[in-house]
Amino acid sequence: MEEINKFFTTKNSIQNISESESNQTADYLEVIKAFSRITYMSVYVIDYQKQNFEYVSDNPLFLCDHTPQEVETMGYAFYFRHVKKEDLELLFKINEVGFDFYENLPAEERKLYTISYDFHLINENKNAILINHKLTPLFLSSEGKMWKAMCLVSLSHNHKSGNISIVKQGTDEIWNYDLKESKWIKEEKIKLSEREVEILRLYAQGLTINEIAEKIFVTGDTVKFHRRKLFDKMGVNNITEAMSYATSYKLI
Repeated sequence: MEEINKFFTTKNSIQNISESESNQTADYLEVIKAFSRITYMSVYVIDYQKQNFEYVSDNPLFLCDHTPQEVETMGYAFYFRHVKKEDLELLFKINEVGFDFYENLPAEERKLYTISYDFHLINENKNAILINHKLTPLFLSSEGKMWKAMCLVSLSHNHKSGNISIVKQGTDEIWNYDLKESKWIKEEKIKLSEREVEILRLYAQGLTINEIAEKIFVTGDTVKFHRRKLFDKMGVNNITEAMSYATSYKLI
């Protein structure tokens, strides 16, 4: 299918892999498989040289009622079958601007970056589910091009597709892509106070507002005040979205 080529670019075209480069990957899939067993997220690996999926976990969210082996066999054809048509165009755009961004990074830093975005998958019941998709390099070629990448799929805390961002590991740097202006905008991660982090962690433990209040020796209204400040900082509407945002951006 010619449109599959829209997921690939000559800027990241890999023709040959040397023996030393190939040795990087010895048994690496065993690590990926172990990770997939202990995470709720769907995990898969893209091979940009072969332009296919090298591994797909059995976590059901991404499978859309297929087996992992069936999704591996479909490769990028899976997207044409299970992504909303308007979101397919979005994925083509993300692929283009993502590799443009990546090409301008120092080769030695490229593994530090992760791109995140949301799009709709059409599941086996013909329902559209908004998922968050994160992609990060696993192996680079000798020229610094992305050879293999790991992708994580989870339910999105947003309400519409897009929300394209790139983060750099070990920093507070975030680049958000403005689709209307067609440009990347550099920002910094939001800062949480110690009290806000504490409250989020207690929510993560399943405590109620009153239980949190008792735990940190404040009133329930004080907990609600901090929670509202958190929602405003994150641009979310409820604690579920706040928890998803906080874990996604490693704030707790």
